[in-house]
Amino acid sequence: MKRTPLYEKHISCGAKMVDFAGWEMPVYYTGIIEEHLHTRTKAGLFDICHMGEFIIRGKDAAEAVGRLVTCRVDDMPVGKCRYGFFLSRQGGIMDDLIVFKISQDEFMIVVNAGTIEKDSLWVSENISGDAEFIDRSRDTAKIDVQGPMSSSVMEILAGKDVVGKLGRYSFTEIKIGPADVILGRTGYTGEIGYELFLNIEHAPEMWDRFMTFEDVKPVGLGARDTLRLEAGYPLYGSDIHENVTPLEAGLGRFVYMKKDFIGKEALLHNSEKECARVLSGFICDGRRIARHGFKVEIEGRDLGIVTSGAFSPCLKKAIGLCYVDKQESDEGREVTLTDGKISIQAKLKKVPLYKK
Repeated sequence: MKRTPLYEKHISCGAKMVDFAGWEMPVYYTGIIEEHLHTRTKAGLFDICHMGEFIIRGKDAAEAVGRLVTCRVDDMPVGKCRYGFFLSRQGGIMDDLIVFKISQDEFMIVVNAGTIEKDSLWVSENISGDAEFIDRSRDTAKIDVQGPMSSSVMEILAGKDVVGKLGRYSFTEIKIGPADVILGRTGYTGEIGYELFLNIEHAPEMWDRFMTFEDVKPVGLGARDTLRLEAGYPLYGSDIHENVTPLEAGLGRFVYMKKDFIGKEALLHNSEKECARVLSGFICDGRRIARHGFKVEIEGRDLGIVTSGAFSPCLKKAIGLCYVDKQESDEGREVTLTDGKISIQAKLKKVPLYKK
């Protein structure tokens, strides 16, 4: 099993470690609910070093990236990022990702940990023109700080002028101590937050810098999952995958159809047909969780399937995401979630499921 450069930091903090996509990662330190609420009220610190970072550079880099991803990149200013997808030729989601435009001739694409090898092979096979592909995943560390107090923390570490100018889905290249850092105002929690990309050799020292702040606490993958569910963000491998198109997942706004990209032809064909199912949120009547694979029923009829479920520390109810028949996906529709033994009453709700 692989370990991030912060493994010893997690052990020293008493983290409960688990296998996640082949990585030994912290699922919690003091408790999922406590860490969740700390991120919502102060600032949570996350080890995301297992994620993948691809560099594509060269004279034809913009054209190459534009063909590989669904989001528009030809009009992106330097210092901006956009969310999008790698699609299969059948239009299914191979991975969700964020594109960073570093310069006119250089882009960074951040991909999921469990898909690095698959994505790397796919990019290598489909890149064209005068564009070079470099997989920097093994050399790059990623540390996230998220929560309402993350800005004040970053102002101390990076400077008020730097942080004050950094808009949402923007990034800048700075130096913090000895480390060269790409600092992005991005995240996966629904809170204001920042993601730092740096060389792995500087990761432990950077972690220690954050841990000197009283309002910053380490947060594991357990709370990361409940935070993203409250925000209504899909998880690759559970809510989105190669058998689902962005249209079915309600993520069509991240697909720019006025350009050519791999998978477009299949999407055009699918868009001519009405999507039979859509991704919806749900809130249960109580605290009992409907897990992945639970059926969604209405009056005994099969309506769909649950893809993610968890307890929401902020709503104090169980929540989740599910695919349901589009014609019966109305907001507030009462449904039953069941595995054949347990039955849970819930209502469908558009995301985000929790909003301050």
